[in-house]
Amino acid sequence: MRRSADLWLAAGVRTPFAKVDGALAALDAIDLSVPVARHMLAELGGARPDFAVWGVVVPSLTWSNIAREVMMDAGLDATIPAFSTVMACSTSMIGTIEAAGMIDGESYNLALVGGVDSLSRVQVGLGQQLSDWLRKFQQARSLGQKIDHITALHLRDVRLFIPAISNRTTGLSMGEHTEITAKEWQIGRAEQDEIALASHRNAVAAWECGFFDDLVIEIAGTRRDTIPRKDTSLERLAKLQPSFDRTSGKGTLTAGNSSPLTDGAAALWVASSKGLEKLPARTPRVKLVDWEIASVDFRVEGLLMAPAFAIPRLLARNALGYGDIHLWEIHEAFAAQVAFHLKALESAEFRRSKAGVDRDFGAFPRDRLNPNGGSTAIGHPFGATGARILSQAVKELAAMPKGQRAIVSICADGGQGSVCLLEAA
Repeated sequence: MRRSADLWLAAGVRTPFAKVDGALAALDAIDLSVPVARHMLAELGGARPDFAVWGVVVPSLTWSNIAREVMMDAGLDATIPAFSTVMACSTSMIGTIEAAGMIDGESYNLALVGGVDSLSRVQVGLGQQLSDWLRKFQQARSLGQKIDHITALHLRDVRLFIPAISNRTTGLSMGEHTEITAKEWQIGRAEQDEIALASHRNAVAAWECGFFDDLVIEIAGTRRDTIPRKDTSLERLAKLQPSFDRTSGKGTLTAGNSSPLTDGAAALWVASSKGLEKLPARTPRVKLVDWEIASVDFRVEGLLMAPAFAIPRLLARNALGYGDIHLWEIHEAFAAQVAFHLKALESAEFRRSKAGVDRDFGAFPRDRLNPNGGSTAIGHPFGATGARILSQAVKELAAMPKGQRAIVSICADGGQGSVCLLEAA
């Protein structure tokens, strides 16, 4: 947590988001990131950021510091530091918070922050036993040693490692965990489908009114997000079969009310007032007032519940209620997750006994939630989602009267989450 009158977020750009194996399938994480970074750097008109932060969740053996690789390929001055970060779905938000902690108004005034994931270009690796064997085989100095080594190879060791969208500790996928939490909080199918439908309708309307025109750049011949469905309806959503609990007869999460596997990259600026001077005057910007990072024991609490702990703590620290927040951007990993976050936030018992905040925040203004669509409709490239949501929130909030506020909330695998408080200035 940090409060400062001189911390700002300025909207950046992103690629269109496309479903896995779709319009962006030929591009890897660096291919997706470089055009975004180049566009951002071109906006500076010859000026330069003081450092860069970039994140990716799905790793590759071809690079270790994707931030440096992206910035070098994008043409950033090689003397400018760039480092990578990761916190599952909160990756580029945590990168934003890290950058904010480094901005000092003196040596560091402007940071380029972004993230990416290409779920279409996931690298398959060798199992650890086979990797160990191969390394030792390469170290063998004679033909005899190599032959001896070959005879020591067991068939059971010949395995491939295929990354999975699951939690290492539990072995369960995000969707399986969310099904469990949805049942605990008694979140029904109809409520989830209504949240998903609103997400699609808001995203389609935002595209049609031009909201995304200066937030999204064309790449690989694709100009718009490919996932929002103009033709969806509650009736169509209701016909979809459960995706994660297919055997109990009680599964409620479907492909329609869950965020899809997605390709895309996104970025934004973190700046001091001095750093803002490098940006075009037209670039939307708002104050970054405060933030909260929460972590829960997901063997006890829901895997994606951490933001429901963080939001009350952040609001209490700033003496604010729900009604004092004029824009709510809550990441929609699943519509069910949004629903149980809201139910927890509206529960005095949860706030008191779980979040440790004994305070009445008033009624939650659901009509202020995700007005331009959320991850269910827009998509969710893990590393890019934080920058996407923050830029979207910055643009929306910057057009509001001075002093109005926004909360941006993102849940993450591992029982973690991050929340930012923004203010129009």
